Amino acid sequence: MEPIISGIQQIGVGVSNVEESWAWYKKYFGMDVVVFDERADAEFMLPYTGGKPRSRHAILLLSLQGGGGFEVWEHTSFKPRAAAFDILPGDLGIYSCKIKCKDVVALREQYVADGLSVTPIYADELERKYFYVRDPWNNLFQIIQPTPEQAGWMFNEGRLTGGVYGAIVGAADIDASIAYYSQMLGYDTILSDVTSAFDDFSTLGAPGQKFRRVVLGESRRREGPFSRLLGPSEIELVQVLDRPTPVRKIFEDRMWGELGFIQICYDIRGMNAMRQKATEKGYDFTVDSMAYRQDFNMGEAGGDFAYNEDPSGTLIEMVQTNKVTLIKRLGWALNLGKFDARKPLPRVLLWCLRFLRK
Repeated sequence: MEPIISGIQQIGVGVSNVEESWAWYKKYFGMDVVVFDERADAEFMLPYTGGKPRSRHAILLLSLQGGGGFEVWEHTSFKPRAAAFDILPGDLGIYSCKIKCKDVVALREQYVADGLSVTPIYADELERKYFYVRDPWNNLFQIIQPTPEQAGWMFNEGRLTGGVYGAIVGAADIDASIAYYSQMLGYDTILSDVTSAFDDFSTLGAPGQKFRRVVLGESRRREGPFSRLLGPSEIELVQVLDRPTPVRKIFEDRMWGELGFIQICYDIRGMNAMRQKATEKGYDFTVDSMAYRQDFNMGEAGGDFAYNEDPSGTLIEMVQTNKVTLIKRLGWALNLGKFDARKPLPRVLLWCLRFLRK
């Protein structure tokens, strides 16, 4: 059996204050559904937390307009650190989170009026418009307007933004990364492959420098319970070809969960099949909650999770969700084991996620 990948569940964002960051993401991206909100110890991430459990406060946010969410994650046992250097295009790790948008021109005007730090509008090789915005903590988001066929909008909440549409990821060997994202995560289509100096990267601190940029997409519609909500996504790989400064790992000398984009997480069904596939392809799990206990619990949600790494060391998380509490005071939870693993949940059940708004 092949594992079922429903889409990007979330991108992890390491922050210094969960409440402040959540308020900003709610205001500017519409992330107002709180799937869980929990303070606990990260017990199973020892390879990435200095060999010790670390206390943390984490919340999972979603937008009902469709797309992936954010896992906003704060270390509470020590003060999390930012990178000690300026992160540049092509540095290894998650450089930017993609947010899908219905009208980038109108949204940029709103952001400018609010005094946000934005770039000019650009167009990619597929003639899609996009710009970048930084949050107050220097995290970089690419606001992109997919084609109608690519967008995968869910409920119309009257906002211009949806959720996470993908990520820009630095690659040491872009062909090795293409193989990983194609074989492991289903990005089997090259939407563009261009080698050049790029205007947007010049604006972002790499003037006149040459890169290879490959945008990977999906040839088939995703399956699984949350596929309708999470929608399509893409991964943009960037390899530096000439730069006067060395390419660096974004999280060098830091722990998982410190400041910045920490992981790309995929919602899956079939963790055992995914483990077997990862081993066969040479991308063994580095963390596996099922090795410790079944059904990891995060308060209002529960399931199993695992991590491995892309060829450049970017952390990829896989979560098999087993339950989601929709109305806590009534104890009403979705048991995902009762649904067909390949079929999307009925729209009415996804609509009920609005009971988790805060």
